[in-house]
Amino acid sequence: MSSKAKTQAERLLAQPATLMLFAWMIVPLAMTVYFSVQYFNLLYPNKSSFVGLENFAYFFTYPSFWTSILNTVLLVGCVLLVTVVGGVLISVLVDDHFPGQGIVRMLLISPFFVMPTVAALTWKNLLMNPVSGFFAWIATSLGMTPVNWFADWPLLSVIMVVAWEWLPFAILIFVTALQSMDREQKEAAQMDGAKAWDIFWHLTLPHLRRPIAVVIMVEAIFLLNVFAEIFVTTNGGPGDATTNVPFLVYTQALLEFDVGAASAGGLFAVVLANLVSIFLVRLIGKSLTAGAK
Repeated sequence: MSSKAKTQAERLLAQPATLMLFAWMIVPLAMTVYFSVQYFNLLYPNKSSFVGLENFAYFFTYPSFWTSILNTVLLVGCVLLVTVVGGVLISVLVDDHFPGQGIVRMLLISPFFVMPTVAALTWKNLLMNPVSGFFAWIATSLGMTPVNWFADWPLLSVIMVVAWEWLPFAILIFVTALQSMDREQKEAAQMDGAKAWDIFWHLTLPHLRRPIAVVIMVEAIFLLNVFAEIFVTTNGGPGDATTNVPFLVYTQALLEFDVGAASAGGLFAVVLANLVSIFLVRLIGKSLTAGAK
């Protein structure tokens, strides 16, 4: 078989998978676009009608819209700050050889493999419960009043849960990156009298610039879609204190049964995620170019 015929055969064999993937992506998006310009309420499925951009206007003027935007920004920003800073510091601590290093690294990474729903239930019932939780036991032992975390500090509680889930991912990336760091350069700096802070600031941190950029990009994209942790712990409340954009879309679709407004919110979430992705890709591209120079 000639190379040209072989190439044509490979393309022919790949077409079904390509078409299936294309349909898997395009059909839901097309339906979302269609319903975003329709009045379609699950309680009155026979009364659908074309309404143009009214669903977008309704979603953007919804009382919780700007609160959801603010909560989304705070959630993403705070979790990124905790995971990047904490991930770098912990990775540096476990980079040097010590007894049980492999076990410690495994334990640090293991929370990343816990399902979001399971993690949220664990924190809600075993750690943050104001009566029987571990934190309540510590507060009671110290003579303090236990904190009702999800009632008094709802958004902070969700940030803690999500940061606990994503911190292992950052540690995994940073620990892997530190394995490729030039040890001889570090040893030479130590022999010249460089302090630990100087080595970290001038050698370790520049070496981790690219991994930090990758962690920020990957986490930011996924953190824009946080839902399970909020649904399980606070259900968006109290009020709308922990309502982010995905949860607001869920509220429109399955609590108010307004498929049209939910579809408009879904398209807004898609556009928001794409804008953030484009910004981060360009930012990382500049970082990698600067690092190569």
